[in-house]
Amino acid sequence: MIVTTMDYVPGKKVKEILGIVSGNTVKAKNIGRDIMAGLKNLAGGEIGEYVELLKDSRDEAMRRMIKNAEALGADAVICMRFGTSSVMQGAAELLAYGTAVKLEDEK
Repeated sequence: MIVTTMDYVPGKKVKEILGIVSGNTVKAKNIGRDIMAGLKNLAGGEIGEYVELLKDSRDEAMRRMIKNAEALGADAVICMRFGTSSVMQGAAELLAYGTAVKLEDEK
């Protein structure tokens, strides 16, 4: 599955727009991560536990978006974006969305 933030795929022509596709996940912090993050916050620097949590969330949201696009028979997702929102104290949603399309080679 081709996924791009551009509104086209180089060398390909969009022959059909199938619609908007999305995938999301909601993740919460946990006490183990909070303790480690608190210690790192005192010393300064990157908080690896949260970096990993956000990376996993982005990957899961993107997998779900691609699965949604595959169910529509898409060849690609164009104009892909990520969005986030706070759902509740200590929990956040990560959303991946874009436009599912069918492609053909340019002539």
